[in-house]
Amino acid sequence: MLQNKQQEIAFFDSLAREQEYNVFTDAANQKIVDTVIKLSMPEKNALIADLGCGSGIFTQHLHERGYYCLGLDLSHQLLQLGRKQSQGINFLQADVEFLPFQDNSVDIVMLSCLVHHLPDPTLCAKEVFRVLKPGGRFVAFDPNRLNPFMYLYRDRSSPFYSSKGVTPNERPVLPAKIRNIFTQAGLAVDSAYVEGLSFRYVASDTAKGILPLYNFFDRIFFKPFWMKTLRAFVFTYGMKPYSS
Repeated sequence: MLQNKQQEIAFFDSLAREQEYNVFTDAANQKIVDTVIKLSMPEKNALIADLGCGSGIFTQHLHERGYYCLGLDLSHQLLQLGRKQSQGINFLQADVEFLPFQDNSVDIVMLSCLVHHLPDPTLCAKEVFRVLKPGGRFVAFDPNRLNPFMYLYRDRSSPFYSSKGVTPNERPVLPAKIRNIFTQAGLAVDSAYVEGLSFRYVASDTAKGILPLYNFFDRIFFKPFWMKTLRAFVFTYGMKPYSS
């Protein structure tokens, strides 16, 4: 199944007009960036390509920490918003399945809550492998279908599924499935699970009312180590081998 890219562009262009793309709290944004840096271990002169960068929230955080970043997204209007809000960052309109980079040219690839927008991430994984330098690393973070809240609220098979605020392409990921796809592309892959990524905004008026309760429950209930695979977000990460 192919991604309907026009649906994605129309949806995120509308978010740019509403300027409601920053769904996480500032603390959650920082925690995401901290996790990306921990898992990818970039050197200070590393080139980081932020795929699905939107308006550049995470790109800007990485830039402020001294990394050279490029932001790529399908949505022209989100990129325009990013250019207005961020200084010293190059933003490119591009498709993750057809990246505008030469082979073996990028140090770090970051997939910013992007993979779950792809009904089949195979082409994306192959492109990540192609553009990474040998020894280069990638980190993707996405909602985890094994998390009960993500499943009940955001998975199409759930009786409580809400399509409010998402595109028809979106579905929380199964960590093992995503690991397998990136492994088959030639990458060495693992998963990490993160709790406590609090939301500041959801599109549903009903969900807004219980958002503080969800944020509290997510931060406390899923903190124990034995609950890690059920945490709301999974980070899929790995490295391109030096020889393949």
